[in-house]
Amino acid sequence: MRIAIAGLGYVGLSLACLLSKNSPVEAVDIDAGRVEKINAGISPIADSKIEDCLSGKPHNLHATLDATSAYADSDVVVIATPTNYDDATHSFDTSSIEDVLALISGSGGNPTVVIKSTVPVGYTASISRRFDKLRILFSPEFLREGHALEDNLHPSRIVVGITKPEDEQAAREFARLLDEGSEEKDVPTLVMGSTEAEAIKLFANTYLALRVSFFNELDTYAESKGLSTRQIIEGVCLDPRIGDQYNNPSFGYGGYCLPKDSKQLLSNYADVPQNLIRAIVDSNATRKEFIAERVLARSPRTVGIYRLVMKAGSDNFRQSAMLDVIKLIAARGVEIVIYEPTLTGLEALGHPLVSLAELKERCDLVLANRWNDDLADVREKVYTRDLWQRD
Repeated sequence: MRIAIAGLGYVGLSLACLLSKNSPVEAVDIDAGRVEKINAGISPIADSKIEDCLSGKPHNLHATLDATSAYADSDVVVIATPTNYDDATHSFDTSSIEDVLALISGSGGNPTVVIKSTVPVGYTASISRRFDKLRILFSPEFLREGHALEDNLHPSRIVVGITKPEDEQAAREFARLLDEGSEEKDVPTLVMGSTEAEAIKLFANTYLALRVSFFNELDTYAESKGLSTRQIIEGVCLDPRIGDQYNNPSFGYGGYCLPKDSKQLLSNYADVPQNLIRAIVDSNATRKEFIAERVLARSPRTVGIYRLVMKAGSDNFRQSAMLDVIKLIAARGVEIVIYEPTLTGLEALGHPLVSLAELKERCDLVLANRWNDDLADVREKVYTRDLWQRD
């Protein structure tokens, strides 16, 4: 089984590592630097499992810029290109998927196409009508940034969606490839309509956003009233129906998936009654405004930002809640300096980049979405809502 993967972000690259255990994989990207790094055994993203995999230079995995040849020679093409949410159109920008589908159509090959990128509900059925000569499936990913290969090796479930009944065998074959590469036995596997599979992805991530928002609003109440957030959360989460997980307060949910997926689901509700989905989206903005006001209430002269990334072990700060908090604070005339070791240069977001030592020395308040023991010697300066030092 020859496999090509289009797009080498954390979804595509983790799949390339997983599937190359048992099949030859051509990993396609438009970034020459990224391709060169992968072929040199260097991961372009922070993920310890991916780094370990690539450092061994797996013989079945090769990165390339030559998309047409890769697609023409493959039995399966997995599309994992970015689909950023467009606030103007209130929908994902799926143009990168369509660009790949056009290349596949013109390549002379006849692969099964599996979309792994997150898409609006109903997209796969719609695009299958446009590219009616291709067999197109949809398989949602359920991965954490920084732990993508780990999550592929130990999947909670495998879901593959089809648009035509005759595609079920191809869907089960792709599910088998994922299961074969995993380190789990008897992974729950669902084959269903592509539209239902798309909905699973959006509803799952919006539920996670709901849970983050709930505990953040609990923390907002407790801090406003001078109560112990920790004690309240511990008491609430002893109920086994709620559970002691995904309950650590933060400055708001962020990252690549939760903000855009919850907004896309809200857009899909355009002609359907709802109250809760809108509240989840709005709650995140309210939380960031509350954090900014708590910082400003301390009348700081200079605020230091300890890391822009959302999660420990990640190098990604797309849609990070910290970005909006910075804007809100800076708009009130407060000086901002940033410590972010994944960045090089003199400034980021229009604010100076500084060393950790300078951050501690220069600032009278340090803002940390997630606590790190690097800050232990200036603990009295740190404002964080991180109670359990976990994501």
